[in-house]
Order: sequence, then structure tokens, then C-alpha cells
Amino acid sequence: MLTRQLGKNGPDLTVIGFGAWAIGGPWQFGWGEVDDYESIKTIHAALDNGINWIDTAAVYGFGHSEEVVAKALKGIREKVFIATKCGLVNDGTGNAVNNLEPKSIRKEIEASLNRLQTDYVDLYQIHKPDPKVPVEDSWGTLVELKKEGKAKFIGVSTYNVSLLEKCMAIEQVQSLQPPYSMLKRDYESEVLPYCLKNEIGVVAYSPMQAGLLTGKFDLSKLAEDDWRRKSKMHCEPYLSKALDFVEKLRPIADKYNKTVGNLAVAWVLKNKAVTSAIVGARNARQTLENVVAGEELLSDSDYNLINELLKDSEL
Repeated sequence: MLTRQLGKNGPDLTVIGFGAWAIGGPWQFGWGEVDDYESIKTIHAALDNGINWIDTAAVYGFGHSEEVVAKALKGIREKVFIATKCGLVNDGTGNAVNNLEPKSIRKEIEASLNRLQTDYVDLYQIHKPDPKVPVEDSWGTLVELKKEGKAKFIGVSTYNVSLLEKCMAIEQVQSLQPPYSMLKRDYESEVLPYCLKNEIGVVAYSPMQAGLLTGKFDLSKLAEDDWRRKSKMHCEPYLSKALDFVEKLRPIADKYNKTVGNLAVAWVLKNKAVTSAIVGARNARQTLENVVAGEELLSDSDYNLINELLKDSEL
């Protein structure tokens, strides 16, 4: 699988990262019930097929995702780059709320290290901006954790240029984790060019737009507690428009003998600012389907064709 360097003087990551959101199991933004044994096999399938890094977060299943990752990496932890996040915590009633107070961040990383059964995190990221806490305090705490050796690299998720500039004034931001797909391009015009110019790596999440761009999305097959049942993008009237667009992608994917999902990931990776695309899986079969998107795939002409299709669509 292809690799790219993560930000300034960063490590080489495979262009596909294993996303561990879904394996966290049921919670406020869960994807339904999971089988931990199946999740561990899925992670092993990813690693056996070339993926060298995993993205998780303390809030995924309120800690369960990190625990499953630790079980999967027992005995091989040093061979895998682990990224996790802080800043979203359980308010005691099962709701995830922002908290980037320095004391809370320090409490979170100790809990994450314990669940992950490791002495350090390779990449520690702020999950979401907290307007109640100055950036200097939250980002400054991550800088301290890096100096203390609890995190090798530090980054942020869903930050805009203004927030990135405030962080960069304190310490180099190693990476940004934005949502980025054919159907969600908010970060494309300003944020991604800023990251490219300032050597900030980009690890894009939901490149298949949480299933919409897989070519096999079926709302009726989702678990009753799957968060996507409440997502505007996964319900009408947007859903039909998105699925119509997916059908227009099939001939392009067929030309490469790949799935529409592979094509969606390849499109994200075509952006020069993007280091890696985070792709989730709930079983080994899905993982084997996903890893082929890490090959050199999409031509310039087909990339431009897809962009023209996007312009012509009502999405």
C-alpha cells in the first residue's frame, strides 16, 4: 500500500487508516451492536493487508473502542501507529459534551493510555473545538503532553483556519482530521490549501460519507440505534439525490474493476493536501474491500469527470 508523510517531519502513514468508530458499539453516535471478537479479526485483517495505523477516540463507545484496539494489538503495539482523541466526554447521562479544560484533557489521556495498554499515544488529537476554553489552554496542554512523552505527535480535528493559526503560533500542528468526501467539501477551498502550505498533515474521515458512497447503502438495514437514522444526509430528500449520484459513479468504478466505495476513497486521496483517508470496517470482508483503495487508482481525467458530475448534481 502507498504511504505518505504526515505533516512536517512526521511519520509515514499508509494512505488508508483503519477507522475504529463503529467498533465502539452502542452510544450516542453508535452504529449498532458489535461483536468484539469480529472487531479484533477485522483489525488484524487490516494490518495483515498493509494498513499501519488506527484511528480511535475516547468517546467511541465511551472507551470501548480503545479497549478493543488494545486487545487487537496485544504483543504488536510497537508495530502500529495509534491515533486517538480527547475533548468529548460523557456527561453522566450518556451524552457526549465538549470539555477541553486542561484538567479534563489530562484525565482523558491517562484513561486512554490505560485502556489502550500503552505508555504513549502516537498521535493525540483534539476531537472538536470547545468555545468555552481558549485555544491557548487546550492546545497548550497537548504541547505539554508531547513534551512529557505521553504523545509523540499532536493534532486537531474539525478546526478552521482561524483556530489552526492560533495553534500554529504556539506549536506546529502535525495533523488535521476533517470530514471530507465527494458529498462534504466544506474544508476544500480554504482549510486544505492552508494545511498543504503549512505542512499540516490531513487525515480525512468519512471519505465514503458514512456509507452513502459505498454503492450499497440501504437505510432499512441500519440498526435501530444507528446514528445515521437521524442524519439529514442519510434521509430524504437528500438520500435519493445522493444515491442517484452514486449510480453515475458506477461506470467509472467499473472501468477500474473497483467498487464505488473504492472510487470515493481514491477521489479523496487525489487531493494533494490529504495524507491518508480513515476508512472504517466492521468485518474482515469489508476491510479486504477497502484496502485496494490504497493503490494508485484514479486518473486525472476521471477525477475531473467526477468533479463535473458533482457540479451538475443538486448535492
